[in-house]
Amino acid sequence: MSDAYDDDAFQAAYDKVMARWPAQREAVRVPTPYGTTHVNACGPHDGPPLVLLPGGGGATSASWFAQAADFAPTHRVYAVDLVGAPGRSAAAGDRHPRTIADLTAWLDAVLDGLGAGPAVLGGHSYGAWIALHHALHAPARVRRLFLLDPTQCFAGFKAAYLARALPMLLRPSPRRVRAFLEWEAGGAGLDPDWLRLQEAATGFPSVRPVTGPRPAPLALRALDMPVLLLLAGNSRTHDTYRVAARASAVLPRVETVVLPDVSHHALPHAAPAELGRRLSGFLRG
Repeated sequence: MSDAYDDDAFQAAYDKVMARWPAQREAVRVPTPYGTTHVNACGPHDGPPLVLLPGGGGATSASWFAQAADFAPTHRVYAVDLVGAPGRSAAAGDRHPRTIADLTAWLDAVLDGLGAGPAVLGGHSYGAWIALHHALHAPARVRRLFLLDPTQCFAGFKAAYLARALPMLLRPSPRRVRAFLEWEAGGAGLDPDWLRLQEAATGFPSVRPVTGPRPAPLALRALDMPVLLLLAGNSRTHDTYRVAARASAVLPRVETVVLPDVSHHALPHAAPAELGRRLSGFLRG
């Protein structure tokens, strides 16, 4: 654990963002072989399940606050804190996901614990990478899939993005986290409560995130489910239009939308009208 990490400050920042969720939200704890997973849930208990995965770094399930109220009237929303990452999930000692197979087994256990049948599964950034791998692993469990500016799914990171991220990764500090996120946003405003949570996550006692290759084109061509690919028009993370072209070439049932005037890290908490409209329409479908 970093000396800079303050758990009280992190929990307070997390609670402040969660206060912007629907009032009827509840916390659910799901035991898995890899630790206890914290899930923020809202919406009717008998509604169709919608499972949301956050990005990596300091992202948590709380980041979906801008969409939760829109989804909750029609779906049972389950926003998951990744085990071993910032949030309120707790890894089981050394038994944490180390491979893609571990990640899919962990998410299988979460879905089993929630009693969720075939679900709409969605994720942002690293969470979208996990969601896509899980859809390939267990397509019968995923009714529809949405990917919000996914990383390492269809194209790699830009060299300039990795270069800007390196100082923050080597010597993390709240100041460096803020500077990096503000750079990627290109001067656009970031939600102050969300930004404070990212800063407070600096030094969180995380485990090394699972990484791996991009999914094979042959496997993606066999993914026979509706996929909504929402891309940040101002993303500095990757080449937005290369991602769109490659996804369209391999996914048989994909709808691709480029959201203008929004950056990678501003999602999902920055909610342009187009994002809400597209997601709501996809869920109704």
